Amino acid sequence: MTNQELLAEFQELGVLQSGHFKLTSGLHSEQYMQCAKLFEYPRKAAEVVKTLIPKLPEGIDTVIAPAIGGVTVGYELARLLGCRFIFAERQDGNMTFRRGFKLRPGEKVLAVEDVVTTGGSVREVVDLAKECGADVLGIATIVDRSQGTAVFGVPFYSLVSVEITAYKPEKCPLCREGVALQTPGSRKTSRG
Repeated sequence: MTNQELLAEFQELGVLQSGHFKLTSGLHSEQYMQCAKLFEYPRKAAEVVKTLIPKLPEGIDTVIAPAIGGVTVGYELARLLGCRFIFAERQDGNMTFRRGFKLRPGEKVLAVEDVVTTGGSVREVVDLAKECGADVLGIATIVDRSQGTAVFGVPFYSLVSVEITAYKPEKCPLCREGVALQTPGSRKTSRG
């Protein structure tokens, strides 16, 4: 699938949304990537995630992901690769492996996120893996929104890159037009 074909598919499935959105960063945007919508359709999700596999390194023992966005894509990728999957989640504000999840020293892991904008959550998961002594082979994402600003110190693989313009609230043309503001995503609080 080409970048354009994927974006057309994402629009059809409601992954790429148009409107007036308040992002987690506090910025406003007229487009939003809601990858959770892709996983409403497991067969379509499997097809999309499968197209990421040829870009990835070989020898992955375990796929790791931050909750919540990375869980579904991480699980599906691990299923397709036939390897183990674990996820990290926030506890007292910090990403940690819970539920008995552990990594062994030398275990070859791939960190996965659905959408990378700043890469903060997936970077925390990579740091956790390194603390465990795991060998981080890279980071993979369905959508790279970082516009080249997310740097991880390990290889970064993305299925599609998207440039979505964001505005400070005081400079947002949609606010000036009186378009209703939506707050999507997993965190309803904004960080300035």
